[in-house]
Amino acid sequence: MKQKILLIIPAYNEEENILKTCQNIMDYNKRNKTNYNMIVINDGSKDHTKQILEDNQIPHINLIHNLGIGGAVQTGYKYALENNYDIAIQYDGDGQHDVSYVKELIQPILDGQADLTIGSRFLEKEKSSFQSTFTRRIGIHFISFLIKICTGKKITDTTSGFRAANTNIIEEFAKEYPSDSPEPSSFVEIANKGFNIKEVAVSMNEREGGTSSITNHFWKPIYYMINVSLSIIITSLKVRRKS
Repeated sequence: MKQKILLIIPAYNEEENILKTCQNIMDYNKRNKTNYNMIVINDGSKDHTKQILEDNQIPHINLIHNLGIGGAVQTGYKYALENNYDIAIQYDGDGQHDVSYVKELIQPILDGQADLTIGSRFLEKEKSSFQSTFTRRIGIHFISFLIKICTGKKITDTTSGFRAANTNIIEEFAKEYPSDSPEPSSFVEIANKGFNIKEVAVSMNEREGGTSSITNHFWKPIYYMINVSLSIIITSLKVRRKS
């Protein structure tokens, strides 16, 4: 039986990237006879993102207010749950992710080896020429260390937003998804609940246009690291208290 697969694409002020990102997915489907559906979650963008999506008839949901990455992604998971998708994939709207790696990302799920897979640019470094900035790599290594302490599991690309989820995880994320530092925090929650998680080596691209919400102010990386660290610890304690 063919699996129903959805790409969840959160977008906030992505007028420079969103059309190309979606067009790449549509072109890939045509070339490879795949049927990856997509839904763009327009997270209250103040630029022309909404107009571009409407003019090009790209499937999307417009959020009236900016909910942040966590709220936007959870909206996508709720959509996936309501529409009975078998696999939901988080996919950035800024052009960093490569749709050709979706096949490899979902394979462990199809084989029953994982509930959640994470695309990592650090698992096989030769696969991805884009490794992020030196400062962010230091932060990623620290977050990886903290996650290992809290879960016993090592994740190399802790901030990767390129992830695939089966129906169990779709249901979990539709019910509850962290609003702050969602990638590492949600991983900690899922890992401590005993779900199977697997990293998959992928290649990523540097953002082509616009600016990252983390790097557009000098203080943002510092705030992000403090916020992520607290979120990981609090999430871990919360899940353990419930179990």
